[in-house]
Amino acid sequence: MIRRKVEPPRGVLKTAVVEPRGLRHARFHPASDLATWVEHFWVVAWDFGDAGPQRVETLPHPSVHMIFEDGKGRISGIARARFTRMLVGRGGVFAVKFRPGGFYPFAGVPISCLSDKTVELAEVFGADGEKLDRAVLAESTDDGRIAVIETFLRNRRPAPDDNVTRLSEMVYAVARERGILKVEDLVQRYGVNKRTLQRLFAKYVGVSPKWVIQRYRLHEAAERLAADREVGQAALAMSLGYTDQAHFVRDFKATVGTSPAAYARARGS
Repeated sequence: MIRRKVEPPRGVLKTAVVEPRGLRHARFHPASDLATWVEHFWVVAWDFGDAGPQRVETLPHPSVHMIFEDGKGRISGIARARFTRMLVGRGGVFAVKFRPGGFYPFAGVPISCLSDKTVELAEVFGADGEKLDRAVLAESTDDGRIAVIETFLRNRRPAPDDNVTRLSEMVYAVARERGILKVEDLVQRYGVNKRTLQRLFAKYVGVSPKWVIQRYRLHEAAERLAADREVGQAALAMSLGYTDQAHFVRDFKATVGTSPAAYARARGS
């Protein structure tokens, strides 16, 4: 029996004060024997009827996704830019979110090769990827789709690789702990020299450790601005490791698409 995740997702930008009606978002834990590589399965489905399009924006995590939509599967590498999509009418997406570093053993190529790219399943899995497309399409329930995909992954279960576990642990530590503000913090904690760390992140995760740290600190900034429009931006910038407010505002605007002040105002309107 699949278990649904109950904690709220991170990285969803608050572009609307009220979530639109007709939108369903659910996430499910993988089977325990696949949890080394898979973080969760997720589904987004919408039926807005005659209502207008709804915009959805996220700051993506450092994870590879296997996505099924409109009867077609694809592998989506880490998107370094903000993800924006207009949802119209009726539709749905079903996907697998791999743990940071978790897709490398299945792909067998440096995950940096997939960053900011989307490829068909057949490019990674050959004819078996096309078969998986058809098998997932034939299922009409979340349970059925998960069962098909888990069987597919089990049949390709990689050999143990300590780097997968270690790098996942590093990325999750960055996501969880505000005090990790620079690459040197990871170097000191995990006893890996900086050059080796950068090489491992490129190979297994797909982006640099510096990018991961900045992304999660910006996740945190967006969350705090959404929760409290009066939060002091200078103090916020310093708590995120910035030497001055100007650099924080520049990075936030380049990534989120609006200034911190405008983001906070939009959420308080």
